Amino acid sequence: MPDPIYFHADCNSFFASVEETFHPEYKKVPMAVAGDPASRHGIILAKNELAKGYGIKTAETISSAKRKCPELLLCPPRRGEYGEFCDRINAIYETYSNFVERFSIDESFLDMTFFRGDELTIAHEIRERVARETGITISIGVSWNRTFAKMGSDYKKPNAVTHITRENYRRILWPLPVGELFGVGRKMVPELDKYSIRTIGDLANTSEAFLLRQFGKQGEYLHASANGLDDSPIARTGEYDPAKSIGNGKTFRRDLTSEQDIRTGLIVLADSVAARMRRAGVKCTTVQVTIKDSALKSITRQKTVRPTYLAADLVQACLDLIHASWPKGKPIRLLTITAQNLLPAEDAVEQLSLFDAPGASKDIEQLERAVDGIRERYGGNVIQHGSVLRNDLGIYSGEDE
Repeated sequence: MPDPIYFHADCNSFFASVEETFHPEYKKVPMAVAGDPASRHGIILAKNELAKGYGIKTAETISSAKRKCPELLLCPPRRGEYGEFCDRINAIYETYSNFVERFSIDESFLDMTFFRGDELTIAHEIRERVARETGITISIGVSWNRTFAKMGSDYKKPNAVTHITRENYRRILWPLPVGELFGVGRKMVPELDKYSIRTIGDLANTSEAFLLRQFGKQGEYLHASANGLDDSPIARTGEYDPAKSIGNGKTFRRDLTSEQDIRTGLIVLADSVAARMRRAGVKCTTVQVTIKDSALKSITRQKTVRPTYLAADLVQACLDLIHASWPKGKPIRLLTITAQNLLPAEDAVEQLSLFDAPGASKDIEQLERAVDGIRERYGGNVIQHGSVLRNDLGIYSGEDE
């Protein structure tokens, strides 16, 4: 049976590229999309190619970027337009395959195994068509597995196609730092370095049994990924995770007693659960919270909510349950948020109350999806709520237990 043919298509500097379609003059100057252009403490969400030349990085502060490039042009994000461009680009992908899995707002996997024709010719055709029809350039990685396809799209940018084959993957990928392997988080890099595992090749050539002993199932998974043994399929277009619930829990470094502590803990958990629901294409209609004190006495409460996959909704539902069920000021050592009664997002009709601001949910969704994309690319902790940054609870946004 022939190898699968997988594409990973990644939009180049997506937010900035969308801005350039509205303002072509932005292509001639260093430009960045910033979370709050009026604030020196806002962060850079995306930058164009000229801004990259000044060494400006995604997620650095505006003040830092301005020191590197005083003439940097800043513009606020167009959250609605980013989602619309995402839909337009994926509609193009879907003319080539029935298996298009959206990975983030600017990334998608395509299973092209059964498409007739040379895969590189098709990849270049898709790249050129997206640029022609939307004004957005993309880079495409082509390989027989998801991991190497994604790494291929990162290997050469912008507006490029990279083919990672069974014949060349050792030459192209194995010399790269181990942190470049998809799935190796920033915390794992120094742990691997303790055992002189510094490149992807080092990881691939380390005993699988040793990695399993040191790092458990994650070590086994990373060894397989480095050797091109990732056999995970690409989901059919629109397919969603059939799981009945999605949850995340955390035991905190110290007791939570104040309203701010509790909200901070819930924010971290809700961010993770909501992002996983969005990736799975589902919304929940029930939110459950489990609360434990330092003596490990616990209660579980749940409530029905309108269909949602937004972190803000999960936090509010859990706060309502805690206020109604847990004595004010009583210490909390563990919280778990579970989203239940999941529905396909497209089937979950949202009914707004008379008191909801028109478009408010859409604005929040666009913001949370934008954060999803940045975290997928640059790591779960690259963007955090201010309350999380200031906490001493031993928690960080994007971590799952």
